Amino acid sequence: MILFPAIDLKDGQCVRLYKGDMDKATVFNDDPGAQAAAFVAEGAEWLHIVDLNGAFAGAPVNGAAVESILAAAGSVPVQLGGGIRSVATAGQWIERGVRRVILGTVALRDPAVVRDSARAFPGRVAVGIDARDGKVAVEGWAETSEMTALDLARRFEDAGVAAIIYTDIDRDGTMTGVNVEATVALADQLSIPVIASGGIASIADLQALRAAARRCRGTIEGAISGRALYDGRLDLREALAVLKEAA
Repeated sequence: MILFPAIDLKDGQCVRLYKGDMDKATVFNDDPGAQAAAFVAEGAEWLHIVDLNGAFAGAPVNGAAVESILAAAGSVPVQLGGGIRSVATAGQWIERGVRRVILGTVALRDPAVVRDSARAFPGRVAVGIDARDGKVAVEGWAETSEMTALDLARRFEDAGVAAIIYTDIDRDGTMTGVNVEATVALADQLSIPVIASGGIASIADLQALRAAARRCRGTIEGAISGRALYDGRLDLREALAVLKEAA
């Protein structure tokens, strides 16, 4: 299981939101490149980046910050979401060194973009599904649709999507633990690997997810953690070691 340290970008800074509220942002580092370098030095095998401003704007906003992260990451792969709404934009980021682009809002609004991107960039496209009470939220989580997370994910079963990144918005930034049940319920119904996000606060949360993944009929590829790493509740080196031992 992969642990993805998260770097969420708002106004060029590394922040964490509380339940996706842009007005409840805590700044943890004003140098995204330095933060990426710190995660890499601690052994991170992937980095998860979100352009929060871009998610609201519908186009990349924190480009300079992302570039600094890519430079600091070196050979460590980076997945990036936020404001990627076209095949052309996905391609631009992949050309700049992003290993995997995450398509969120456009997956609901224009699923053909996901299919076309996955066809153009095999293995390089993930779908971000952010849910509030089981329903998909878009536009930086500002709008909640009537589409369920499972129904949206099923749209892409034959599209060649590399992963579904599933975020429980009500857990995000709350340090109340990952929603294991919802993650497993989603993965059980899909052939696409699922990555869990939202609420991870401890080694115990990762162990619980790992144990559930073993029982799951589908594949849980990993988990994303942000606030717990920044405030010291979760030690990245220790977490990586624990996951390797479990494997």
